[in-house]
Amino acid sequence: MKKIIFFLPFLFLIFSCEHKVEKVEKAFYYWKSDGYPSDKEKQILVNQNIQKIYVKFFEVDYSDAMGNFPISKTNFSLNSYCDEGKESPYQIIPTVYIKNIVFQKSSEKDLDKLADNVNFLINKYTNEKLDSLKVSEIQIDCDWTASTKDNYFYFLKKLKPISQKEISATLRLYPYKYPDKMGVPPVDKVTLMCYNLINPLADQSKNSILDLKELESYLNTGKKYPLHMDVALPVYSWMQIYQNNQFTSVLYNVNDIKKHLKQIKPLWYEVQKDTVIDYKTYLRVGDKIKYEEITADKINKAIALIKKNIKFDKEITVMLFHLDENQLKNYTDEEISHFYSDFNK
Repeated sequence: MKKIIFFLPFLFLIFSCEHKVEKVEKAFYYWKSDGYPSDKEKQILVNQNIQKIYVKFFEVDYSDAMGNFPISKTNFSLNSYCDEGKESPYQIIPTVYIKNIVFQKSSEKDLDKLADNVNFLINKYTNEKLDSLKVSEIQIDCDWTASTKDNYFYFLKKLKPISQKEISATLRLYPYKYPDKMGVPPVDKVTLMCYNLINPLADQSKNSILDLKELESYLNTGKKYPLHMDVALPVYSWMQIYQNNQFTSVLYNVNDIKKHLKQIKPLWYEVQKDTVIDYKTYLRVGDKIKYEEITADKINKAIALIKKNIKFDKEITVMLFHLDENQLKNYTDEEISHFYSDFNK
């Protein structure tokens, strides 16, 4: 009996170490379509020893008049991040967000053309903005559904040989939990997006960016996903504005107007002073605001849930969404560092 008692902890130790993350590559998403990196943003990359930047090169939308077309093209350039003539310290991963309507409306012939056009634009931007930096990976971001799965997967299969690059795809929590229904994308690896769990306008009592109970309900599958999985976490907050009880817009730069708000219930505030935000946004006394804040404590709790439930490979990339000085001022350098390092503790 003593031998059995001794052996059980040994088995537990082997099992617990089997899926321990040993190395974390640190990454940020860069999702801005205009503007250039600030000195503070550059310093954050240096301070955190960031290795990868997932840059949204453009988005793809659809209209009956134009078919599939690119929008929201980035101003990102390598010269903005490193001294001219010096080798980039970062691996840049072109990322393309494709709206689900594209796959609702496209034939296989359209998707063949889309794969060619996406690859062409990525190469064009790489030559123009990245000084022909060698790119080894492309990430495709899409909220695909069961009805668009076949078209989306067809596109991914076409893009791989055309680009001759590693293809990764974002993975929302619903297709993560239900791979039998939603399919497993034909890519080299996926990035689990641990945020935007709820329709922002669907539930007024929950934080739609990150609700911990909602997150846990999707994670506890008991199965290892069949592809290599990286993970993305939110480092942003926003305010949803309601005027005359109707949703009107979203504010991302929230720090300057907190002083004009009075909390009326969890997540909800009321404007106490008429405030001009910009040329198109004006807050009036009595307007209601749902403030969805992502604190360091909430991110840490999310990481604990993710580690408890997901079986990772030994080496993973952890991405933070996204590189924005106004959002990142809500976290200390030490807190940001722990968002990465906690995965291999």
